[in-house]
Amino acid sequence: VQILLKLWRNGFSLDDGELRSYSDPANAQFLESVKRGEIPLELQRLVHGGQVNLDMEDHQEQEYVKPRLRFKAFSGEGQKLGSLTPEIVSTPSSPEEEEKSILNAPVLIDDSMPATKIQIRLADGSRLIQRFNQTHRIKHIRDFIIQSRPAFATTDFVLVTTFPNKELTDESLTLQEADILNTVILQQLK
Repeated sequence: VQILLKLWRNGFSLDDGELRSYSDPANAQFLESVKRGEIPLELQRLVHGGQVNLDMEDHQEQEYVKPRLRFKAFSGEGQKLGSLTPEIVSTPSSPEEEEKSILNAPVLIDDSMPATKIQIRLADGSRLIQRFNQTHRIKHIRDFIIQSRPAFATTDFVLVTTFPNKELTDESLTLQEADILNTVILQQLK
């Protein structure tokens, strides 16, 4: 680690840090270590036993002036959080929720036909995960929601894809035609 010790008339600073007074006992101990040619304990802790290069600049004819903060653009690399479309989470929110969806709304699946899983995020914050055949229609998803949560039977709602947000208005389309295989569908109240 490279550290710059600047000695000022009224104290010293490390790198471009705050002024530290010569009269403070902790600072005096720091300077005594430097005078003896030793690395101060504070810096040893800072680098966890690594190598320290301590450079010094003499500014004892000048009063300490707080350096202006330099703008440093972000130099790290960007990380994307999540994905553009949420993944299907295979574990239900709770065992009770899984039980509710299985007990309340059996969906007849033809195992000889291709199937897909659809996760439905309901307006009440809960979610349902259900297997459907790719030939099931969007209206089957609506029926499944109403059978699973009878409270929504009298509620006016729409089904929306997550990304890009698109309202599924034509409920006669198959899941494959609507291009919603293995996706997340949102229920939005009108």
